[in-house]
Amino acid sequence: MRVGSREVGSPHLLAAALLVTMLLGVGVGASTSSSTYGAFNAAWDGGSGIRGVASDAGAETEVVYNTTEYGEVDPAGTVAFVISPERGYTDAEADRIEAFVRAGGTVVVADDFRPHGNDLLGRLGASARINQTPLRDDRHQYKSGALPVATRVAADPLTRDVTQLTLNHPATVTENESTVLVRSSNFSYLDRDDDGELDESETLQSHPVVTTERLGAGDVVVVSDPSVFINAMLERPDNRAFAEALVADRPTVVLDFSHAEERPPLQVALRALRGSGGLQLLFGGVVVGAVALVARSGRRS
Repeated sequence: MRVGSREVGSPHLLAAALLVTMLLGVGVGASTSSSTYGAFNAAWDGGSGIRGVASDAGAETEVVYNTTEYGEVDPAGTVAFVISPERGYTDAEADRIEAFVRAGGTVVVADDFRPHGNDLLGRLGASARINQTPLRDDRHQYKSGALPVATRVAADPLTRDVTQLTLNHPATVTENESTVLVRSSNFSYLDRDDDGELDESETLQSHPVVTTERLGAGDVVVVSDPSVFINAMLERPDNRAFAEALVADRPTVVLDFSHAEERPPLQVALRALRGSGGLQLLFGGVVVGAVALVARSGRRS
């Protein structure tokens, strides 16, 4: 095969194909995540499905890696998801989220057995707390008692089209002054010794798993099972409908990964580029220079 004045043989084509394949592999790896709940993780335990729910609802999704970005959205038209944060919040970080809520925003705090969700709720001034005792239900369940189905749902815009939630090794919510939206069935119990069985010291009764409470002009929604929002569990009844109700009529959906340890390098780089005029100018200069160099090499050939 001849290109211009040069003969291009199979070794050249093979090398080019390998180079393209390698670049594609690096690009995909740099732009995706394997982190549980990750917004760019399309596996069963990822959170990419929430982006799909938001897109289907016509909302713009903002993945934030710093709480300063809460100041860049309109609180009244935004719902923010904080899903099982991996480290604690500083006063300044919590103050930014509190300001967002009090100005009319809605924040969904979904956590179970990590301490940082409760830490954030306390700093926001919300009264609800996550009770970190495992919840089981051996009658209303999906495959096992560790995957209970919460069957008691209050009528509310945040639960429209929701008749149940399918949970995955959940905790519960101590509601305090908040309003309970979803409860487990009367056949559920707190497995205090975590042995997977109903013991004499454990009682069958309903427990809150989703609450909401007013904070200023906004709302704090607490969900005691972050896995409700992972890709695999979105397909269980009625988890997707719940996610759709949370994002309904919201022009903007914020996925807060400011306290997640794993971040796709390419996504972080793109956000840094978008937020910096200097970096945009530098990147533009590099691209123009590269194009000019390639064109010059082509003329020489």
